[in-house]
Amino acid sequence: MHTAPALTTTTPIVLFAHGSRDPRWAQTLDHLQTALEQQAAAQGRTCVVRQAFLELMEPPLPQVLAQLGAEGATQVAVLPVFWSAGSHVLGDLPALIAQAQADYPQLQVQTWPVLSRWPGLLDWLAGQALAQLSE
Repeated sequence: MHTAPALTTTTPIVLFAHGSRDPRWAQTLDHLQTALEQQAAAQGRTCVVRQAFLELMEPPLPQVLAQLGAEGATQVAVLPVFWSAGSHVLGDLPALIAQAQADYPQLQVQTWPVLSRWPGLLDWLAGQALAQLSE
């Protein structure tokens, strides 16, 4: 019988997104997960990355947090893959996290900023957009 390894040496990252009826929509999350894992490996680090969804796709966030808690994780970082903070990020996400922490009291969940709040991202994107005009 195979059991999942304990997650005590690294903080898992959960990519939390809305979900879609079209499975192609999640390809970008697959690419982000791969990029995180590859960059961590290039730095000699281990990076456990999971995907979770609010609706329309599987697995839902409560299931992923429960799995991580059952595997022994004590810290989890949730990266909301949303452009800006609306009701899903400001209301739904905290409620889902609170429930997971009630079920797994040892689980500390840190929520990272939405995409538009990452330092330098807006300036980088503006530069990319302007570069398109000059090509």
